[in-house]
Amino acid sequence: MATGTEPQQNSGGVHARTRAAIDAPHLRTDRWWLAPAVTAAGLFAFVVYSTWRAFADADYYSAPYVSPFYSPCLADRCRTMHGGPNADLFGSWWGISPAIIILIFPLGFRLTCYYYRKAYYRSFWASPPACAVAEPHRAYTGETRFPLILQNVHRYFFYAALLVAGVLTYDTVLSFRDSHYRWGHMGLGTLVFLVNIVLIWAYTLSCHSCRHIVGGKLKHFSKHPVRYRAWQFVGKLNARHMLLAWASLISVALADFYVYLVASGVFVDPTIF
Repeated sequence: MATGTEPQQNSGGVHARTRAAIDAPHLRTDRWWLAPAVTAAGLFAFVVYSTWRAFADADYYSAPYVSPFYSPCLADRCRTMHGGPNADLFGSWWGISPAIIILIFPLGFRLTCYYYRKAYYRSFWASPPACAVAEPHRAYTGETRFPLILQNVHRYFFYAALLVAGVLTYDTVLSFRDSHYRWGHMGLGTLVFLVNIVLIWAYTLSCHSCRHIVGGKLKHFSKHPVRYRAWQFVGKLNARHMLLAWASLISVALADFYVYLVASGVFVDPTIF
């Protein structure tokens, strides 16, 4: 119970008057900075790569593979320029790269994800950079003010992520066709797509929002055995959310890069059978 005599929240960072009188900002002697530095480098590398590919607007289709960055293709240029399938939603007047529109949804889901929040808060904003290392900011408001309060839209991006995973599943099924659209084919690209979609689904379902949707607001699990089993399954995935986040981030970039290499003629997709 509040008495009105509690000390005010620390708003001076490492230089606050309420902090212990220690000259050093922290007493850690290990390489605590290494983890946030590696995280920052990994996220920055993906941002640079995905930005380049999104604005390239080329080499994203090679039958039967379509880059996950460009699927579903929203412009008829997929057919007229690249010989691939398209949704016919935008005509020849559409001059923007389809990936710029498509990537809003999966990137919005990842950027507001609980793990990625921690990752870029620590690595880019030093909030805080590591355990037992105080953040350098003089004030901390968390996600109570603009723009960080927008992180609350994560639950809605989750539904969009389900649709994206569904589309990529469809693309993976189509990868079992050859360049002439005949079924019964498996190439190296098919395996790349299979690994990617498994990781994409695992990461999506391991989301904290998914765990809440499956098992939240239940007073008695005994009365909902199916949801309880689903909640247990999602909980096991959720325990590996960080690993799945990185694995799926790397796999989706590799899937796009593979399509780029094949579509640009660097090599021909090897046929397994």
